[in-house]
Amino acid sequence: MLVVSISGSPSTRSRSGVVLKHAAQWLADHGVNVKAVRIQDFNAEDLLYARFDSPEVIAFIDAVAKADGLLIGTPVYKASFSGALKTLLDLLPERSLHGKVVLPLATGGSIAHMLAVDYALKPVLSALKCQEVLHGVFAIDSQISYGDNDLGGELDELLTQRLQDGLEHFHLGLQHRTNARHKEAGGHLKLAL
Repeated sequence: MLVVSISGSPSTRSRSGVVLKHAAQWLADHGVNVKAVRIQDFNAEDLLYARFDSPEVIAFIDAVAKADGLLIGTPVYKASFSGALKTLLDLLPERSLHGKVVLPLATGGSIAHMLAVDYALKPVLSALKCQEVLHGVFAIDSQISYGDNDLGGELDELLTQRLQDGLEHFHLGLQHRTNARHKEAGGHLKLAL
């Protein structure tokens, strides 16, 4: 199984990035291959001018096409997900998320921003034909502390448990998608014989 982890934070030090790293570690511990993509990996002009011929953009589109699922992490700014993330998602072809399982992970200064994923991000994912957007995990900034460890910091106990619950559902969704694909491929093989 392959998951693309997308960090939508324009900051090099990011709480949503810490949550994504913890999620990626959990998935790796459960046998899932995770490819990390960060907004900082792209030339800003390639994003702003929608340069589809950029090697980074081509690699991103290819990785999403091959993925079974996506983790999408973003800070919440002005009651919405980051504009940089929107710019990146706008580069994906229509139907790019068809058949993919998506788990949104968002961070914000207060619980008041919790619905930003439902009202801002999910409609964009739906426009890309994603049919399985799981209930996201929202973290308040105070639940995440920066640190010098490999994951960039620590999560408090409550957030750790909520993230694990979300990842278990995500992993189950990935398994269902993979099993369905194998059954479909087996049916095509029988028809060919």
